[in-house]
Amino acid sequence: MKMYKLFGAAIVASMMLISCSEEEASTNASSVPETVITKLKAMGFNPDGIQKVDEGYRIERDIIITEEFLEHAGAEQVVPDLEQYSTNNLVSTGGSRLITLYAPVGGRKGYSAGMIAGLDLAIARYNAQNLEISFQRVTSSAGADIVMTRLAKGDERRGILGSAGFPTAGGDPYGEIKMSGILESSYGLSTEGIATIIAHEMGHCIGLRHTDYFNRAISCGGSASNEGDGGVGANHIPGTPTGATLNAQSYMLSCTDGSDRPFNNDDRTALGYLY
Repeated sequence: MKMYKLFGAAIVASMMLISCSEEEASTNASSVPETVITKLKAMGFNPDGIQKVDEGYRIERDIIITEEFLEHAGAEQVVPDLEQYSTNNLVSTGGSRLITLYAPVGGRKGYSAGMIAGLDLAIARYNAQNLEISFQRVTSSAGADIVMTRLAKGDERRGILGSAGFPTAGGDPYGEIKMSGILESSYGLSTEGIATIIAHEMGHCIGLRHTDYFNRAISCGGSASNEGDGGVGANHIPGTPTGATLNAQSYMLSCTDGSDRPFNNDDRTALGYLY
């Protein structure tokens, strides 16, 4: 296992602080049916590093593709290399919609006070935008729109820090965010850094793609890698500039160094346009 330095190298948006060995990655990929990989490729997704998880399949480190989505998704659509992007499905608001979010506190499967503080800050960042959607943390999972649950211990040990999916065809946000519970205790991230990671996953739940989905090398380094449209859509959001850059520090970039990334002007434009 190789530990990436927190501020020395880019960390993938699921915030891979620890890389899997080639043997581990190969073992994970071998458990995925070839028919699934073929379909993902045909839909335009990049299946490199795909992992089988309880919800379906995890690609690009933090995006969940469910079996239901694989069954009903359409064909790939080609879009230009522009800045902020949304999926085809968005959250229906009816002019105003409160999205409730639950996270367990304490215990083996719950989160520390520092993690909850990060969640509350992420919620506050969205609510400060005065959108047609707003978020509220609730104290019971019953009826919650989004439930934040702990990643499996094995995923936490491998350094995967979060994952989420995209809105449903019926206009609901994706219903689960899986987050590592050791961002504070093992990686020493600040409340602001934790908030950035959680806000990123919340962004997927309401329909935001990675800012640099068309070339992850912009924020992750290495070879150019296109996530693809994948049938979920990668629609340019009007008012955002062409050409994603690392300097712009969008909270929806594929990779981060674990630092604080509050919404930049383009992020705010994108949220305001969608909601």
